[in-house]
Amino acid sequence: MSRVCVFLADGFEEIEGLTVVDILRRAGVDTQTVSINGDRTVTGSHKISVQADVCFKDADFTKTQMLVLPGGMPGTLNLGACQELTDLIMDFNEKGKKVAAICAAPSILGDLGILKGRKAACYPGFEERLAGAEVVCDNVAVDKNVTTSRGMGTAIPFALALTEQLVSREKADEIKKGIIYGHV
Repeated sequence: MSRVCVFLADGFEEIEGLTVVDILRRAGVDTQTVSINGDRTVTGSHKISVQADVCFKDADFTKTQMLVLPGGMPGTLNLGACQELTDLIMDFNEKGKKVAAICAAPSILGDLGILKGRKAACYPGFEERLAGAEVVCDNVAVDKNVTTSRGMGTAIPFALALTEQLVSREKADEIKKGIIYGHV
């Protein structure tokens, strides 16, 4: 079974990171939280501390199918400053493997040149960092292997879009109904 890795750095937006983990695990997707801090305890932007499943240095990405970057500040800056992570993102993109980012985190993909010629969404005010992208105001933008989203309020549609890509639309709809999201 393939794995999804959700990367956590101090200052990450808790709702964006943990909503993805929750919904993907409900869908039966092997989802692992990965701390880039050097230890498993990561403190979000609203001072909520969580235990990541593994530290970056101990993680095995060989069976990983998708990388997910939550936003938040300074979490996005911390993720973008992690050379090992940005190298991994570039490697995934070059191989056509899935990469997803929400809120301010699509700016990391923009800085790496991954969004050139693609539709992308982000938190308002970060549009100029989506270098070469066709910026859209959709809740979620999917373009080839890259999925982006706008912020905390779009965390559920973002996670459901990832579920649809990784499992099926039927599973995403089943979860949507089960969590009583939207007009069900």
